[in-house]
Amino acid sequence: MFALQAACVPHVLTGNDVIIAAETGSGKTHGYLVPLIDRLCSTSDPCEEASASNKLTEAHKMVLVLCPNVMLCEQVVHMAKSLLNDSGEPLLRVAAVCGRRGWPVAQPDILVSTPAALLNYLFEFDPEKKRRDKFLQDARFVVFDEADMLLCGSFQNQIIRLIHMLRFGEKQLSEMEDSSKDDSVDLTKESHVELGYEDNKVQQLARDLEEEEADVGDDLEFFKTEDTRHETSSVRDWRRVRKVYRRSKQYIFVAATLPASGKKTAGGVLKRMFPDATWVSGNYLHRHNPRLEQRWIEVTADTQVDALLDAVKCNYDIKLRDSDAGTSRTMVFTNTVDSAESVAEILQRVGIECILYHSESSLEERTKNLNLFRENGGVLVCTDAAARGLDIPNVSHVIQAEFATSAVDFLHRVGRTARAGQSGIVTSLYTESNRDLVSAVQRAERMGEPVEKAFSRKRSFRNKLKKKGRSEKCALSPCDI
Repeated sequence: MFALQAACVPHVLTGNDVIIAAETGSGKTHGYLVPLIDRLCSTSDPCEEASASNKLTEAHKMVLVLCPNVMLCEQVVHMAKSLLNDSGEPLLRVAAVCGRRGWPVAQPDILVSTPAALLNYLFEFDPEKKRRDKFLQDARFVVFDEADMLLCGSFQNQIIRLIHMLRFGEKQLSEMEDSSKDDSVDLTKESHVELGYEDNKVQQLARDLEEEEADVGDDLEFFKTEDTRHETSSVRDWRRVRKVYRRSKQYIFVAATLPASGKKTAGGVLKRMFPDATWVSGNYLHRHNPRLEQRWIEVTADTQVDALLDAVKCNYDIKLRDSDAGTSRTMVFTNTVDSAESVAEILQRVGIECILYHSESSLEERTKNLNLFRENGGVLVCTDAAARGLDIPNVSHVIQAEFATSAVDFLHRVGRTARAGQSGIVTSLYTESNRDLVSAVQRAERMGEPVEKAFSRKRSFRNKLKKKGRSEKCALSPCDI
């Protein structure tokens, strides 16, 4: 068991909300899967001791894991199914709802989904809303994997909406538990009380929770429209009825990067939305891993390709000389799809076989190429689509053919190697325009400071870099060799 797992498992077992923020390769996925599976298999759940005699607890309890993309969903499913009983069978039923996978016929114990796929299912044609009610009742353990990504950008609206729905389900369940003390209600029957999650009710719930958490509301402006503001007073009394309610769900947020330095950062939002959550942090969160050797090479337009080839050949030649090093893996990161394709062509023209991985490839092609890289090793040329969350064993060398433009991308890239107690090498190629940023990163590592501070100090530099990129881009082109 890794140190991070030893730290977070006891907190997950308590039933309290937990935020797990730890460096890549520290064992976070099994850190939450193992205790949650233990709780599902256990006859007594600490979350339900207070209402153990109530028939409302007879409903099928389920773990919901939300991931930002299909590849991460498939990985969590694989890891959950790898936990076996004495007969060699998976401990629990595990299913994914993402990509082309529809809703499972048999109800799973662990459901892994993307936010969009889950919302599509919950709001499909369902006139009596039984499907939605049943799901929100059964989902007792909710995990947000890659939480920093889910709480920003295009995922933010979907995630906050789901959190509001789940909390509303808790309030309704608490209300029914209170009302059923004298007359028990069995929600496992089809005649159960209708929870009524019409779209307008969900919108009211969003405004409800937004007002209850005023600080968080400042960061969630997408709930504040002219059409909804004027309705606030009409539901004010309804909102205040259930500000205190019995909790029936556990929320777990997991991330390898979770900045909390500002109100609008993912960590800042979580601190206000879940103020009582227990935080478990890894020893090297946002910091330099001592098992990682970093090499820095300044390049120009004339030397960039040669430096890239030298870096790739260093590991590639070792693999050719040593048959036992057949599982050695090198990942080459670029900032754009065009650059990735150019790098792949450059390597192939000098006889270096490589595998290409980026977001514009089909899901089938990405899956095939990733499996090929896992099984046979070699060189994977990729964008940041391969930087986050994917568990690829024995990556010995990471090369930044183009330097990362954000702290998050930098940390996830270098986190592909030196995982699970192993050592690794990162070679970063950078240009004169990156020099100040690289110096700041190096200084942060020497001082033991979070790397994100180096990037935040250079925010104006990044804006300047974007402008220069249009006119003076140091492009990687096959014509350069």
